[in-house]
Amino acid sequence: MSSLRKLLSITLCATAGIALWVPGPVQAQEAWPVRPIQMIVPSSAGSGTDALARAMAQRLSESLKQAVVVENRPGGSGVIGTNAVLKAAPDGYTILYTTASSMVVAPAVIKSISQDARKNLVPIAQTAVGGVLLLVSPDLPVQDLPGLIQLVKANPDKYSYGSWATGSSGHLTMEWLKNQTGMKTEHVAYRTASQLLTELSSGVLKIGWTDPSVAVPFLRSGKVRGIAIVGNVRSPQLADVKTMGEQGYKFNTVGWFGMFAPPGTSPAIVKRLADEVNKVQGTPEIAALMKKLNFESPPAKSSAQLGEIVRNDLQVWTKIANQAGIKVDE
Repeated sequence: MSSLRKLLSITLCATAGIALWVPGPVQAQEAWPVRPIQMIVPSSAGSGTDALARAMAQRLSESLKQAVVVENRPGGSGVIGTNAVLKAAPDGYTILYTTASSMVVAPAVIKSISQDARKNLVPIAQTAVGGVLLLVSPDLPVQDLPGLIQLVKANPDKYSYGSWATGSSGHLTMEWLKNQTGMKTEHVAYRTASQLLTELSSGVLKIGWTDPSVAVPFLRSGKVRGIAIVGNVRSPQLADVKTMGEQGYKFNTVGWFGMFAPPGTSPAIVKRLADEVNKVQGTPEIAALMKKLNFESPPAKSSAQLGEIVRNDLQVWTKIANQAGIKVDE
C-alpha cells in the first residue's frame, strides 16, 4: 500500500471513529428525561400557586413518563425559590413554577431583587392569566369605575384603599389609576386577601383590590361589589364586571403564572417542555380548572412570547413604582 493510500485509510478510520462517537451525547440528550424532574414553587404548600403547580406537575409526569416532583421553597417574595433555580444545573431536571408577582412585580419595588437575574431565567410557557379585581364595600354609592373616580376626587383623602401587600399589583395598578385621574387616596396593606375582604364586606374598608378567585363568594353573596377588572377580558364567573378598558382606563398588564428553566438550558429541552405544557393547556381539565379559579381561558404562549411578557411587564411595573415612589427594603 502506498503512503497516500495509508494516509487515506487512517483518515477514513478516524472519521468513522468520530462518527461512531458523536451520537452518544446526542442520544443522551434526545432521551431526556431519564430521571425525575424537580419543580420548584416559591410559595407555601396549599397556596393557589402550589395548587396550580401540582395540577401541571401531575399532567407533565404522565406526558413525559417521568415524575415531576413539586418542592415548595417560599420566602423573600419568591427570592429563595427563584435563586435555587438560577443556581441549578441547566440540564432540564430543575424548573420553576412561579407568578408575575414574583417575576416582575417584586423586582420593580424591592431594592434587593435583581431584575437582571429574573431576565436570565429561560422562559418555558405561561400557564394561567387573570386580572386583579377592584372592589368596593356594599354601602359605597358607586356602581362603576367612573363613578368611583368621581366620588374619590370629590372627597380627597376621605377614602383609603387596600391591597394584599405593599408593592402588590393591586397597589401599583391603583397608583397608576391615581396618576391618570388625580384621585387622592392612601394605600392600606393587608396581610391576606381574606382579611381585606372581611373588612371590605363590613364597611371598615371602602375600596380594595384582590385576585380574581378569592373574591367570587363575596361578590355572589352581595357582601362586596365589583367595579372593574384589569386586562382586556372579563372573568368567566363575573361576566357583569367590566374591564378597566371598557370604562375608559385601559391597563393591559395582568397577573399570570408561568414556568422557567435555569440559564443555559438547552433550547431543545425548553421546546420539549413548552410543547408538553401547551398540550396540557389545551385539555378540557385545565380549561375547567381555569374557569373554576375565575381566570381567563388557558393561555398557550411560546417561550419567546413569555420572555417578551416578562421584559414588558418589568418596564411597566418599574415605571409605575418609580413614579409613585414605591420602594421596599426587604
